[in-house]
Amino acid sequence: MWRALVFIGLLCVAAFGAVWLADRPGTVLITFGGYEVQTSVAVAAVALAGLGLALALLWSLVSGILTLPSRLTFASRARRRSRGYQAVSRGMVAVGAGDTIAARRYANEAERLLGREPLTLLLKAQAAQVSGNRDAAEAAFKLMMDEDETRVLGLRGLFVEARRRGDTDAAQEYASEAVRLAPAAAWASDAVLEARCADRDWRGALDAIERRTSLGLLDKVTAKRHRAVLLTADALDRAENDPEGALRSAQDAVKLAPDLVPAAALAGRLLSRRGDLRRAAKVVETAWRSQPHPDLAEVYLNLRPGDSGLDRLKRAETLFKLSNGAAEGRLAVARSALEAREFDRVRDALEPLVVERPSMRVCLIMSDLEQAEHGSTGKGREWLARATRAPRDPAWIADGVVSDQWAPISPVTGRLDAFVWQAPPDVLIAPEITMHDDVTADLDDEPRALPVAVQEPEPAPAASLAPEPAPTEPAAAVEAVWPEPAQGQEEVTLPKPEPVVFPATPPDVPKPEEPASARRSAFSIW
Repeated sequence: MWRALVFIGLLCVAAFGAVWLADRPGTVLITFGGYEVQTSVAVAAVALAGLGLALALLWSLVSGILTLPSRLTFASRARRRSRGYQAVSRGMVAVGAGDTIAARRYANEAERLLGREPLTLLLKAQAAQVSGNRDAAEAAFKLMMDEDETRVLGLRGLFVEARRRGDTDAAQEYASEAVRLAPAAAWASDAVLEARCADRDWRGALDAIERRTSLGLLDKVTAKRHRAVLLTADALDRAENDPEGALRSAQDAVKLAPDLVPAAALAGRLLSRRGDLRRAAKVVETAWRSQPHPDLAEVYLNLRPGDSGLDRLKRAETLFKLSNGAAEGRLAVARSALEAREFDRVRDALEPLVVERPSMRVCLIMSDLEQAEHGSTGKGREWLARATRAPRDPAWIADGVVSDQWAPISPVTGRLDAFVWQAPPDVLIAPEITMHDDVTADLDDEPRALPVAVQEPEPAPAASLAPEPAPTEPAAAVEAVWPEPAQGQEEVTLPKPEPVVFPATPPDVPKPEEPASARRSAFSIW
């Protein structure tokens, strides 16, 4: 639209100029070299315009001839560059598809057409990695480090290759250099944090967390949690040699994450050693409300050394109320009641947990209860046997690794705050079976509040299980050796022997009973 208006405007100006010249007649006289030319002003103006146009055309022709070689060279370079980028594109597709032969071919073609371009070096390194040629990949990444725009990319490639060959020191050096050049590089920041955690440099890891947070690589909630985890790790390492410093770190961790069980348990334990029982109880109770945990129960029940079993039972009742009837609260009450020899209270606490499928800890507590209340009985052994097939209780799990103790980083990947408290998968746990009476043969006849097995007819005594020797003569011959009764004597009828029945499972042979403490150390996590 605007172009049309400009063109019309120019036409109007030209028409106005032509009319203006036509209205003002005049002559132009040119004398040159003995020649004299006289013409009107209008003709002279047209001739002058034509001469200028001819000179412009002549100049264009001359400049075109002079610049023809460079234009041909530029066109050739453009075609070559286009073919090179096309080879890079196809090579990247081949790398993604895993076609090693095509990837190497396109990488060589791109290098021939484009030279040491960043994309060419990247394609060459990727093709070498796909082909398994680590030396060629490292050589390509080292070439990237010679250019400023690809230096960080080369460092990342060298870092990956160092990690693959297990050179931790070299990988850490590459990551540190990348952080210096590009602080916002997330991979380098993660690598530096992981290396400091692996070296147990918790203060250095805290500095790394602060730097990542300031750069926006971590949100505030995650950064707060990570700081709490690192402070807890620092407190655990200093608990023996520097209790005061460990307590400060643990309290700072509790302020950042009140539901972090290891921090609360350690803070409560250190405060109880100092005699500050009120603050210790408050810390443990706050964490217990968020997540009931056996470590918290152990610290809470033993805040004051030397307390009686009834005192610990009262504190366990407090935990039970705070947990709103959770399983951990019931287990804490059951264990404390067992130590206080309040057997009925143990059964009341565990009754909801043994209805369907009790866990391993429940079975072990029931076994200890039977032994403490009735001595070595079949029911105690049955509960001990059921514990081997019972579902596992929650434990600390990180990347498939199950641990009894919490750790700040994963032992597999080195990831920070990887451990979570949950029940391991019980795919390998065999289904529970009902024990036969040969296991519970020595149970008392009095009823129990918690029946554990269906009773069956008692098997034959152990002495009757031995098979009788097979007769060497037929039955008729055996009957013939018995003399006929004499006159005046009564015929004596011998009782017919009952057939021997072999049960499906052999009877339980009593063995020396192990002490309860030994069994707890083998199976229980208390």
